[in-house]
Amino acid sequence: MEILHHGAAGGVTGSCHRLRVDAGHSYLVDCGLFQGDEAGPDPGGDAQRPARNLIEGPSDFERHQIEFPLDDVQALIVTHVHIDHVGRLPYLLAAGFRGPIYCSIPSARLLPLVIEDALRVGFTRNARLIEATLEQMKSQIVPLDYRTWQPLPSPGHTEVRVRLQRAGHILGSAYVEFDLKSADQPASKSERIVFSGDLGAPWAPLLPAPKPPQRADVVVLESTYGNRVHDDRQHRKQRLKAAIDHALTDGGTVMIPAFSIGRTQELLYELEGLIHDARTKRWRDLEVIVDSPLAARFTDVYRELKPYWDAEAHRRLRVGRHPLSFDNLYVVDSHDDHESTVRYLAGNHRPAVVIAASGMAAGGRIVNYLKAMIGDPRHAVLFVGYQARGTPGHRIQRVGPKQGRVTLDGESHRIRAQVTTISGYSAHADQADLVRFVTGMRRMPREVRLIHGEQRAKQALQRQLQTAAKGRGQALEVTLATPT
Repeated sequence: MEILHHGAAGGVTGSCHRLRVDAGHSYLVDCGLFQGDEAGPDPGGDAQRPARNLIEGPSDFERHQIEFPLDDVQALIVTHVHIDHVGRLPYLLAAGFRGPIYCSIPSARLLPLVIEDALRVGFTRNARLIEATLEQMKSQIVPLDYRTWQPLPSPGHTEVRVRLQRAGHILGSAYVEFDLKSADQPASKSERIVFSGDLGAPWAPLLPAPKPPQRADVVVLESTYGNRVHDDRQHRKQRLKAAIDHALTDGGTVMIPAFSIGRTQELLYELEGLIHDARTKRWRDLEVIVDSPLAARFTDVYRELKPYWDAEAHRRLRVGRHPLSFDNLYVVDSHDDHESTVRYLAGNHRPAVVIAASGMAAGGRIVNYLKAMIGDPRHAVLFVGYQARGTPGHRIQRVGPKQGRVTLDGESHRIRAQVTTISGYSAHADQADLVRFVTGMRRMPREVRLIHGEQRAKQALQRQLQTAAKGRGQALEVTLATPT
């Protein structure tokens, strides 16, 4: 048995991992896009190709080609539907993959929406080709209940099962448990391999916190925030309120670049709570604008999948509140309405919050808001998630407090708007959460392999995990994954 990495080993994005049982049987976990400065693995070795700019959708045909063999791939297991975990799926289908695509029931609802948007943005406007690709993909999707073992096509000498557990990252997210048992072994002696996917923070709105697996022999663990500890929920809520208070005072707009899935819905949930608890008319009249048709569609699906919400969200529902559909919420759909909204907010002094994609300000409607308002100190840019190197979002985050410049659509803009980052709204677990995911098992695994993080984050998490294992008097090998 071996584990190979076709993405997210030397960086954060492009998640794609292969569990190989023997020469004829392997299983992919995710197949995502590379983003920012992160290039795809070089087929000639571990070197990476030159940096390229990010687009939140399939882009750069060369670096996203499927260059690894598919002859032995029996199935794809999707942890969740963020584009850096599923964006190479059209390439995988084009390369001839026709095996089952296993995912959670909510992910099965969301995945076609994500891929349809990705096809329109980065592949083709040909409606027939898009429909054919979606129909092919839908025919391969196999929805799975959480906490239920699913047998996989496997060699005669080894039985292979897979099980999804809630990961708390976005709706439908899961970590993946593989169970491998030789024909002559008792079930208690099976090999257990866990792929974390992206784990959520324990206090994330809407979703229950992830619980560690009961046991694992090997854990392939994300490390996006392996060197960071997030603000707690109360602190981050106070910082969100403070950022919006700035807009209320100055008559400006708080521009939030946010991914359409997960972050947008969490922000709406928190904003509904702030407005509901507000004591001032200015807060009660605050406009909250979602300018993303895709985000609106995902929010509709979130509302339909209320059974997967956590207990806190259900308490709000029981008293008649609607955390994803409240009176102050406005959804901008058409492009004409989008352009009118940009002019309206840039030209008047009515406070507002705008949530728009892309999450790293590398395309999409947020760019037009930034171009119109980033040079005006009345306004604010609020980052609530990871910004990959090489993206405009990362540039604004880094030089904005010094009133530096950023290039948007080929034009240089001086940053005079306030720039704020609230790390606590990251949908990713932080260092302490990641360590708890491993130490919370009844028995520590023998190996943890770190993926999906920058080198410093992986090294910091490696040290923390080794310290935790030493404190328990247990041996633990912690390695940093390398690209295949």
